[in-house]
Formats: sequence, C-alpha cells, structure tokens
Amino acid sequence: MHRLARPASAFVALLLLVGVSAFLRTRALDTSLWIDEGISAGIASHPASEIPGLLRQDGSPPAYYLLLHAWTELAGAGEIALRVPSLAFALLTIPAALWAGSSIFGRKAGWISAAAAAVLPFLTTYAQEARMYALVALLSVLGTAFFVHGFAFRTRRYVPAFALLLTALLYTHYWGLFFAFGGFAALGSLVSAAAPEERRQLLLDGFLAFGLAAVVFSLWVRTLAFQLQHTGAPWSNPPPVGALVGIAALAVAAMAVRRVGSSAREGEALRALCLLAAVGLAGGWASAMVEPGWAARYLAVLVGPLLLLAGAGLSRLGPLGILAAAAISCVWILDFSPVEKSNVADVSSLAATSLQRGDLVVSTQPEQVPVLAHYLRDDLRFATPLGPVADPAVMDWRDALVRLRTTRPEVTLAPLLDSLPSGARVLLVVPETGDGRWHAPWTRLVALRSDEWMLALGADPRFRLVQGAAPESPTERTSVHLALYAKTASASDGR
Repeated sequence: MHRLARPASAFVALLLLVGVSAFLRTRALDTSLWIDEGISAGIASHPASEIPGLLRQDGSPPAYYLLLHAWTELAGAGEIALRVPSLAFALLTIPAALWAGSSIFGRKAGWISAAAAAVLPFLTTYAQEARMYALVALLSVLGTAFFVHGFAFRTRRYVPAFALLLTALLYTHYWGLFFAFGGFAALGSLVSAAAPEERRQLLLDGFLAFGLAAVVFSLWVRTLAFQLQHTGAPWSNPPPVGALVGIAALAVAAMAVRRVGSSAREGEALRALCLLAAVGLAGGWASAMVEPGWAARYLAVLVGPLLLLAGAGLSRLGPLGILAAAAISCVWILDFSPVEKSNVADVSSLAATSLQRGDLVVSTQPEQVPVLAHYLRDDLRFATPLGPVADPAVMDWRDALVRLRTTRPEVTLAPLLDSLPSGARVLLVVPETGDGRWHAPWTRLVALRSDEWMLALGADPRFRLVQGAAPESPTERTSVHLALYAKTASASDGR
C-alpha cells in the first residue's frame, strides 16, 4: 500500500486541477432545466417528511432528494442553486480520486486518476445537472477505495467506512445494487486467493460490511418492491450490445491482471477492481434485458473502479502513459461545450404574461409537467393525456404506460375543455419528436398521443389560436412547441 505525500507543490497542483475543472463545469450552470431536473426540483420542494412517500410515484431512492431539499431551503431553487450540489460533488471527486489512486497504486496513478476525474466529460455533464449522478460517482470512488483498503489490503479500519459508503450508494441510486454485486464477487475472489489463516477474518469482515448495508437498506425494500411493480422505466430502450464488449474485456483482465501488480496485494487489488466493474456492468445489462432500465448515466456507479483501473494502467506505461493521459485529457477538455438541455424556460416565458389564474396547461408529454410548473406561475391548472394533475411538482409514473395506452382525447381532454369558462386560456405544450430518439414504448406512445391531442384541440371550434412558438434551435435533451388557445364560447354554445 502506498502513502500519499502532501507537499505544498502537490496542494497547488490539486488546486489547479480543481480550478480547471470548475471552469469546465460551470459554463452551462445557468441553462434551462430539463425534464429530469424539473422532477428533482419538484420532489425536493416538498417537506422532507413527505419525500419518501412521494418516491413511490417516481421510482428512486430518497437520499439525493433529501439532500437537495435541505440545500434549496437555504439557497433557493434557481437553475444555478439547484446544480451547485452536483458541481460540489464532481469537484470533490478530484481529491477523492487523488487519494484513492495514490494510496492504492502510488502517486503517479493517483495524479492520473485525479486528472481524469477533473476533465472526464461524463462528470462535466452531470456536474451541471440537478440529478444524483455526480454524487453517485463520488460515492463510487470513495466506496471502491475503502473496499480495496479494507479487503484487498486487509486494513480493517476501512471496513466500517465501506459499509457506510455502500449504504449511502444504495440509498442514492438503485444501480448501487450492481456495485454491491460486483463488490461481493470481488470479495469472493479475494477470499479464494487468501491464505487459510486470513480467510475467516475476510469472511467475517465481508459479512459485517455487506450485512450492515443490507440491514439498513432493508428498511426501504418495501418501497423498492412497489416501485419495481408499478413504475419501471417505460421510456428506456434495451441495453446496447456493445456493453458486452466492456464486460468481456474486464472479465479477461480480471484473469490476467494479478501479474501486473508490483506486489501480491496490489495484484489482488487490480483483479478485485476488474471483477467489481465487470460484474456490476453485467448485472445492470442483464437486469435491463429483463426489464428495460438502461441509461448511460447510470454507469456513474462504476466511475470509481474504472478511474482507478485507468490510473493504475497508465501509470505503469512510464512516459508513454503520461503522454497518453495528457492526450486523452486534452481531447476530453475540447470535447465539451455548453449546450442548452431544454427550451422549456424560453418558451414558458413567451406565454407567461398571457396566462391568468385558473388557466389550463396541457402537456402531452406527462413528465414535462414538473419543469413547466417550475417556470410558470403557481396558480395554473395542469393536465396530461393521463388526466388532471393533482401535484404538478411530481410525475406519477405508477402504471403510467398502461394508463397512457388506454386514454383517448374524447375521454380525457373533452371534459377538461368543457369545464373552462369563456375567456379562459389553454396552453398546449407538445414535445419535438423528430430527433430520432422516440423509439421506446413510452416515447412512441407520447408521440402518438401528442398528435391526437393537437388535432382534437385544434379542431374544437370553441377555441381560437392566440399564439404559437417553436424551438429556435436544437437542444441537447428535449425541445417543446407551445400553442396558446383562448376559449371563445362555453360548452352550452355547442361545438
């Protein structure tokens, strides 16, 4: 095990890395929130005591939302304020990677890992997004390091810390379960390779660490079971076949990498990292094949083992490894440029002055409602093809795909329009579906319902088109069109 030296020059170098990273990761900090961020802001806006119950509608564990709630109570809910926690987590990943790499594989590996953490495009993206993925990456780095120290290097004081980090990861994102599966497989490898006199202690430490995490997470298992049965991820596509290449490469590396280490313990650490990443990735892939739930951002849970493997591998190539790390860093720095994630803020501002208390906002993409509610006045009514929205700050994913399949404009939209008095206005918000990403079961159905509802409202003679707007330029995640209608006749006047 290596020790991390901390001279003044190292501290200055670390500050420079953090400064460069902060520059890269603040250029899109004030852009419009997109769908997922609106959901984060909406859930966090509720009292902390209500958040665990609300997540039965959402499908996520509670830790990030509770943290975001506490933060927004202090800092507010503007775009920058909502994203500052993610920025902080991403920047903290840099010293975490430096310590992890240096203490396990030596100073050179630590600095390569830290440099990668500073400019990794994945972290740059999620440092500027009000979601949990930057926090997941930080927990992954620290949890991986504690695992290696506690089990590969047999430094038992790290075992309780690993248990706490694993528990935090499980309560932050459900792919923490796949990290746990990978860690369990890596522990099994370490136990099988250990001397007989060490095996009992390793098994006991593993039982305590994984058992403690399991016991604490069991308090949430009933909610998880409900979410699995009723929420799912109907918007997700099957996992890419290309992920199998990564799984195979990590599995092959796990068989050969022990010979690369400068000591037996270091070789065991390398093999454990490969197994943790391989089994974790395989678990996510297999799960998504059974029930669609794959998204590249979920790979944040594997940032820890992959960063440390990269640092260890490149550090052993000597000057060539340093040059390769520098070249990769330059490419990553130049790869990222700020992009608007959504145009909801812009189009909402166009209609904001035309809407009055009690007017109706209809979003044909149900999950857009929380971000629309974030930007529009708070005395409006909201509806989607699923029906009237009781709480615009929360997207109710419970059996949403089944409900969306059965709804029709004449059943859901007509009563809403009939209930409006003459002079009321309807803001119709429709997603831009021409970007080629609308192939999942949910998104295909949203596109169909959007066409139906646009035709139904446009054909109602009681409503006159007052204003329409389309996105001025493409956005990275979602764009919407809006159309503002005014009701010129009551239901008693006929259609």
